[in-house]
Parts: sequence; structure tokens; C-alpha cells
Amino acid sequence: MQWNRRILFSHVCCTTLLCFWITVCRSMVVVEGSQQGIPLSVVKLWASAFGGEIKSLSAKYSGSQLLQKKYKEFEKSVRVEEIDGVKLVKNLAVKMEEMFRKKAEATRRLVEAAEEAHHQHEENPELQYEYFNAVLINKLVAGKHVELGGEFLLEENEHFDNLPVNLSLSVVQVPTNMYNKDPDIVNGVYWSEALNKVFVENFERDPSLIWQYFGSAKGFFRQYPGVKWHPDEHGVIGFDCRNRKWYIQAATSPKDVVILVDVSGSMKGLRLTIARQTVSSILDTLGDDDFFNIIAYNQEIHYVEPCLNGTLVRADRANKDHFREHLDKLFAKGIGLLGDALTEAFTILSDFNQTGHGSTCSQAIMLVTDGATAMYDNVFEKFNWPDRKVRIFPYLIGRESAFADNLKWMACANKGYFSQISTLADVQENVMRYLHVMSRPKVIDHEHDTVWTEAYVDSAVSITIQHSTTLKDKRGPSLMTTVAMPVFSTKNETRNQGILLGVAGTDIPLQELMKIIPKHMLGIHGYAFAVTNNGYILTHPDLRPLYQQGKKRRKPNYSSVDLSEVEWEDKDDILRNAMVNRRTGTFSMEVKRTVDKGKRVLKMHNDYYYTDIKGTPFSVGVALSRGHGKYFFRGNVSVEAGLHDLEQPDVALADEWTYCNTDEHLEHRPLTQIQAIRLFLTGRQAHLKCDRELIQEVLFDAVITAPLEAYWTGLALNKSENSDKGVEIAYLGTRTGLSRTNLFVVPELLSNQDFLTAEDKEGVFNADHFPLWYKRAAEQVPGTFVYSVPFSSASENKSVVLASTAIQLLDDRKSPIVAAVGIQMKLEYFQRKFWTACRQCTALDGKCSISCESEDINCYLIDNNGFILVTEEISQTGLFFGEVEGAVMNKLLQMGSFKRITLYDYQAHCRDYAGSSDCARTLLNPFSVVKWILTEVIIFLLEFNFYSWWNVGLSVKAQRPQGKTTMVPCDTEYPAFVSERTIKETAGNIDCEGCFRSFVIQQIPSSNLFMVVVDNKCDCSSAPPVTIDPIEIMYILDSIETCTTSLKCDRLKFQKDRKKPESCHPFHPEENAMECGSATGLSGPLTSALFPLLTSFISR
Repeated sequence: MQWNRRILFSHVCCTTLLCFWITVCRSMVVVEGSQQGIPLSVVKLWASAFGGEIKSLSAKYSGSQLLQKKYKEFEKSVRVEEIDGVKLVKNLAVKMEEMFRKKAEATRRLVEAAEEAHHQHEENPELQYEYFNAVLINKLVAGKHVELGGEFLLEENEHFDNLPVNLSLSVVQVPTNMYNKDPDIVNGVYWSEALNKVFVENFERDPSLIWQYFGSAKGFFRQYPGVKWHPDEHGVIGFDCRNRKWYIQAATSPKDVVILVDVSGSMKGLRLTIARQTVSSILDTLGDDDFFNIIAYNQEIHYVEPCLNGTLVRADRANKDHFREHLDKLFAKGIGLLGDALTEAFTILSDFNQTGHGSTCSQAIMLVTDGATAMYDNVFEKFNWPDRKVRIFPYLIGRESAFADNLKWMACANKGYFSQISTLADVQENVMRYLHVMSRPKVIDHEHDTVWTEAYVDSAVSITIQHSTTLKDKRGPSLMTTVAMPVFSTKNETRNQGILLGVAGTDIPLQELMKIIPKHMLGIHGYAFAVTNNGYILTHPDLRPLYQQGKKRRKPNYSSVDLSEVEWEDKDDILRNAMVNRRTGTFSMEVKRTVDKGKRVLKMHNDYYYTDIKGTPFSVGVALSRGHGKYFFRGNVSVEAGLHDLEQPDVALADEWTYCNTDEHLEHRPLTQIQAIRLFLTGRQAHLKCDRELIQEVLFDAVITAPLEAYWTGLALNKSENSDKGVEIAYLGTRTGLSRTNLFVVPELLSNQDFLTAEDKEGVFNADHFPLWYKRAAEQVPGTFVYSVPFSSASENKSVVLASTAIQLLDDRKSPIVAAVGIQMKLEYFQRKFWTACRQCTALDGKCSISCESEDINCYLIDNNGFILVTEEISQTGLFFGEVEGAVMNKLLQMGSFKRITLYDYQAHCRDYAGSSDCARTLLNPFSVVKWILTEVIIFLLEFNFYSWWNVGLSVKAQRPQGKTTMVPCDTEYPAFVSERTIKETAGNIDCEGCFRSFVIQQIPSSNLFMVVVDNKCDCSSAPPVTIDPIEIMYILDSIETCTTSLKCDRLKFQKDRKKPESCHPFHPEENAMECGSATGLSGPLTSALFPLLTSFISR
């Protein structure tokens, strides 16, 4: 990231390449202005002829001049206004607040119903109850429904991604490692049936709701609407609602945690394996508002991550994964000095709390060991008594209970909880118990804190979607946020026990958030975005949660992308910190925005406006680009004329824009936006909510652009025009999201059939951006066309060229870009025009001095970003010019014809080879391999458990891939190139080892194109190419001698600003601390010793 760019360096191979290039450059002699063998006048003639031809062609078939004329006719009746960014963002925040409030109210109704249902229920250990199990519903064996799998009506529903659902009933999912008919589960399922009525009522009140659910503290998960779940190929569903962030955040307060792991000699073998899994499971329960560190101890103290000695780090995904990588490096040896480890843990928690950087709320020490020879009451008396602000959670590993009493005493004397873990299968359930202890103060306070998650894709939804045959394969998972609240037992007899029943929640698709954004007010390059209290992106057009190639899978760190990683030009985090701290204000900076799959760059100046969203931990911002992006216009036409032209077959409205809200009422769901507009304007639907201002403007655009339909139709019917079908499509788009298209060929003959369809994400109006051809045209000089070959076209044999131009309302810089028009033509047709123009010459005898057909010269047509559109080698189409003509491109950069712009990608993924050597220091060296193997075998045979082997073997393998290439998150630096507009023509020579090679570059008039003619007499292959390949940024440790491949201390230690949650419930005086152990009851002597101590504490 930009804060430590000072410590980055490139790979050694890149440094070597740079040195090689410097050596080559020293041998080059530059002779500027030379025109040896390539007459500049001839190249200029070719460029002029080609420019005139394609300008005439593009203007004719696009109808650009006609459209410009129609807007000019209304110039005096149109009112241009400057956008008030502050007012815009505040109005947007109010709308988002209202939407979030409705979802929170639905969740609160679930909480109230659940607590009332439990209050009325009497636990019955003998209760028998048949419920709809999400995995077993509609399952038949021998023609009969299996137990808990009765007939369950399912119908496909478009609102729920076309999944088959039941809108009347919910289903219950039980984790694979739990018994479906456990009495606790059956009782919980029974009383929570009362939620079905509330689920349905919520959905009727707010049809925009999607998944509603209740996650029980007992482990079951009730989900509405009912949908069938599918286990994986091993018959397992790994989903446990208690591991989800929405559950953990709602159940507990933010916490600082130190995990102590015993690595003494007695922890060898399976015990150490169980210990690793226990630590990993504890990490799963930590969220972005929590802080942690892991210490391994024997006769010495070993920080699992040595560079984080004496501090805590935020429990985000990246940090937790980093620590997991080091768990496998733990080896058992020596004796365990627990007293020293406890002292270190207490010291860290105390010191870190005083800095104010942690959670400043709950604190806990997790102790993972196979025993304790003493109670260490002297340590607790020094650091933790009498307030007992740090809870102790001991996990006894193994079947032996010799030292169990000591560990139980530690838990009970420090408001914690003791668990014994004998097998790998015991890990999950035992780790989860600490959450219920941490939740006790919140439950006793009866505080139903509302929590909101960051953007994520929930596993519960993914499991159902991945196994549905109704969804298109190309559709990826959608992001959402969840609003959740805890559910408590309200029975008087259990008040001081602080019993958490579970958590109720509702998902909110971020796509719904995007629909609120008034895209027409943000301009072509403007956008809205939102961040969490931790600075993570909730929504932003540059957030890339999925891998770009291959199967649409989530990136491992997709939910924790910081705002500073996309708005990276803000080097001091001014914008980020202001939004994190929920301020209202403005900010301005120059930015570099990439488009077209990141290969092109647009430089602009953005003004940012931001404020908080009341009732949530989120802040929203709006970015407006200066110039035409700060202005919009208001036109006016009659409703009758507007509707007539809007309802023509060639008209479409932006699919993801909201002209009318058709989600609020079920009867409006089938309506298209155009149908809804008609009903709204004719007053037939009183309850239909629409954006009247946007509708008025879209009617105006429909009337203005209507003549294009007849114009294009006339061209298509004229047999003498376009006889070779070189031009295939004409299209236009307006600032209100209206578009028109006309085909000059039948659809089956289109060279690129994805263009202007939903498959072409960058080519259509989207919830967060204008079409690519619109954005690029807006940055060209008015009246000129921008040409390009889509990058997907060359590789997928969709050989087309796109040409587009912007339509400006007024003749000054305060004019908004009201529309853009363009055409799609065959690449072969476009190239033929180029080669025809290159045959012209001024010689009277018709014998040209040079020709592109000659083997002595190479002719190229490149765009303003250096990508090739025309060359004799068809395979080079779409490539970057520097990769083909490195020496020439370097010369153009030296002469200023092109500029290199350095860009950064902090969401990149780089290849990593699992199982490769890692020079990070291991905590303890193992004994000989033979001795280690024998020990492992003996302990394995003694403690082997088939159930645990079956359930966790797969997860262990998944955590330790060996010898495979994987994609891991990384930061990269890469270049983009832009032509200098003021330089129209350039010529020069390059000395290639004594042979002078000349070239000429000439701009094509009224376009973004350049003709490059290079003589082919010299071999300049020794000059390195100029590429656009990204280079991974490596982060160096303080010591150069230390291994740099795995430890990234500076990044781990760096703590960005964050806004702490307002609610905190660390302890409560009425809490019953005697509920503190799970394996067996406390022994009589130990109880006698503990009771006076606890009584004295409670009386304080």
C-alpha cells in the first residue's frame, strides 16, 4: 500500500532487466527530426486520407451530426445547473438510512418473537418433533420420505436468484457433526417455529427483503424462505452459523485476546495437531473489531510471529491467515513454564489497552495446553484480581484429566470457562462455548445491540446457489451486508446466567444499495461509495471481489479491502480517516482512473463529498469529476410525446438504474421500468414510487433522440449503402441511461454478439458506471471519434472496431456531455480502409517512394494508449505497441510523444507455490525425523478417533496444499501509457548496433489514432520490449539479512484509523461466574477452595 511504498523493491529479475536496458540505451544514438527513407509528407498524406474516410464513415452511420443538431435546437430551453455535492450526498445518506432502518426493524421483530416464544416454552428432554431439515426435505428412500424430510413445496422465485423456495415456511439446517434429534436442538427448533409467521409478515411488509434467519446458540440455523441445502461430494456441510461474523459480532462485544499455546514435550503428536486446530478455530471466532496475538511457550516465550513481540494486531482476514501459516511451524520440546506465559499475556493486554489502539472493551486469555501443575494464583492476584477484567479460557488437550482441576480453577476464578478437547471432532463445539460466556454481560444488560457486517458472500447462500441448475454458469455470487441482533432468554430464573439463545439476522444485497444511487446526477465518471467503521469498502466501483479469469470465485481477502487501496492517490488517508470517523465534509485530489480491464487510464480531478449514514457504522461518499462532470441539465417535453418516443422498440433503459421502485410491492415486480413509468405518469398506480426528475429528463432524451430511429432505418434500407456489411451496429446512450440501437446486419451475422448485452459488463449502463465507449468519448476533443479494438475481441475471434463520439450541449467547458453515439464495424473492413489510404502518393507518375506493402517498412495503426489496431501481422492486433516495437516505443517515451503513468493494484493476486521453502524462524527444532515419526505413530494409535478423522481430515488437507500453484493476495505496480495531445507528428532515428533505423509517427485527424511507419532495414531485437505487465511489490523487513518472503512486519504492525463500536459490555456484577466448566463437575476439595474466593470477589 502507499504508506510503505518507500520500502518496496521489485524482483531481482526486473532489476537485472533494467540494468540490461540501461546498457543498451547507452549504445543508441538518437537523431531527432531525421526522415531518412520515410518522407513525412507521404505519411501525413496517408493519415489525412484515412482520417477523412473513417471520420466520414463514423459520422454518417452513427448519426452524430443529426443528434448534435437536435440537442442544439433545444439549447435555449434547457437549463444547465451545477451539482451541489454536499446536498447530493446528504440526500443519498438519508435514503440509505431509511432502507437500512426498515431491515433493522424486520430483524427486531424476529428478536421479539423469538424471545417471547422461548419465554412461553418449557424444556422437555423427551420432546419428539418432526421438522423440515434443509438437507433431508423431499428426499425419498424406497419411495418414502425419510425422517425429517417430508414433502416440502418449492417453486422458483426470481427475487431469490431463481432458486426454488417456499415463501410460507422456513427450513432448519443442523451442522453435520451434530445429531439432528438432540433434545436441545429439538426443543429449540420447536419453540422457534413461531418465527415462521414473522418471517412471512416481514416479507409482506417489505418485499425487497431477501434471506431472514435465526442462528441458535445450540448450533441449528433456521432460514426463510425455505430452500433445499446440498452437501458436498463427501456428504458434509461445513456451515455452522455460530462461526459467521454476523453471529459473533452480535453475540459478543469487541475483545483483545492473547492465545497461549503449550509446546512442551508432552504436547507431541496428535495433541499438538489438536492444539493447532483449536487455535485456528479460535481465530475463526475473531472479527475485524477484535485484536489478538499468539504466543507459544515451553521453558521460553516464543511469539508465533516474532516481529509482533509485545503487541496485538487486528483480527482481519489477512492477519489471521498470516498467523495460520505459522501454526505448522510449532514443534513440541522441553518443559512448559505457564507462569511466565501468563505474565507475558497479562502484560501485553495491559500495555496495549493503555495505547487505546485495541478494542478497549473485553479482554481474554485463551490457554491451549495438556495440563497445569499449579493454579498460579499469585499471577492472577498480581494482574487480574479483584476486578477480573481479563477472562481465562483454558482448553485441556487430550483424554487425561490429571491436571483438569487446576485449569478449571483458573477459569472459575477469572470469569472464564474450562473445556476439555480429546479429539479433533471435539474442537469446534468446545471453542464456541467461550462466546456464550463473553456474551453474558450483554445478555444481563438486555442490550439488543444492532450490528452490521462488512460486505461479504454468505456460505449459507453459496451452498444453495452452487447446487442450483436454474442459474447461469456465468453468474457469480453477489455481495451483501447483514444486520443482526442477539436473542436472549428473558426467564427470571436464568437472568444472572446470561443465556444467549442465538442471533437473528437479515441479509441486504448491496445491489439494492446501488439502486438508491442517483447515477444520472453523478455524471459520466462520478460514483458513490460506502465504507465501514474499519475503513473497509462496503461498495465501490473499483472493488473486485472475484477472480477476473476462470471460474467466478471469491478472493480470500475480498471482504477486507480498505478504501485506501482503491483511492490510493490519497497518500495521507485524509478522505479515508474522515469517513471512518463519520465526519461530514469535502475533499479534492487528482486521480488516475483505469478503464477497459485496467489497461487504459483517464486522468482527472475529483471532488469528494461524504457524510455518515445514521443508525449504522457506515459512511457514504460521492465523487464528482471536475469539468462536465459537475453539471447537469433540465429539459422539458410533454408527457404524451415523451411516452410515445420512450416506448419504441429500439429504446432501452439502464437495467440497474431505478426510475421506479418496482420491488416495494409484489404487484409491481413483473413491470419493466418503461411500463412502470407509464403507470406512474398516467396515475394508474398510486403506490408506485418513481424519481419524477429522472423520468422527466429521460422523456426529454427520448424525444430528442427519436429522429435517429428513422435516420438509421433509412440507411439500412438503402441498398447502395453499406453493401459489404462492414458497419454492423449503430448505438447511442444518454446521461439519463437511455439507449437506442440499430442493427445493419441480422443478429446471427454480428461479429461480436456480446456487445451491448449483459455479458458485456463494461459496454452497458451499470449500477456504478457508464459504458466504456461513453466514458472514453467524453474525454476526447468534441467532434472527434475514439476508436478501439475490445481486448476480448482479438483473443476470442470477435474481430470488431468500436467508434464513438460525445455530444456536448453547449460550446463551453461547463456543458454536460448529454449523450454519446457510435458504431461497431468489422475489423477486416476497418483495416481495408487503412491499407487503401496507404496506397496514395503525390508522385505524378504514380510511383510512390515508399509503400506499406514493401518489406522495407512496417506500418502500424495504434491508439492513444499504444494498443495496435492495424498491422500486417494479424496476431499482433490488440497487443501493446511496446511489446512489438520496444526500441521505437522507448524513443517515443524519450521524445514525449507518449507518457508512462505508474499505477498500483492493491487487490491483485500473484502465483505462489505451496510447499516451497520458507526461511522464517521455527520456534523449536524437531528431533531426528525417525524419532519424530515413531512418536507420532505411537500417540496416533493411542488417541485415534475414526469420527474425528472423517470430519476434519479434509480440512487439514485443505490447509496444507503441497506442491501446487495457488493465487495469493499481493500488491502490484504496473504502467499505463497515454499520448501527448499537443504532439501531432514526430520523426526520429535509432542506432541499433551501428545500423540507423528511422520511424515516423503521425496523428490521424479527428481521432485518437496514430499511424506509425518504421523502416525494417535494421535488427533492433536486442532492445528490450516495453511491457504493461505488473510487477509484484515486495515489502522488506528492517533487517536486509532476514528472509523477506513470508514476514511482513511493517504491514502487520501498521494500524490504520478505525472507529470503535459504540457499544461495549465487558462484565456485569450480577454475572454467575460459577458456570465455568464443561468436562466434569469440580472436585469437592477444589469447590471448597474456590467458593470463598468467588464469594469475596462477588461481594466487592
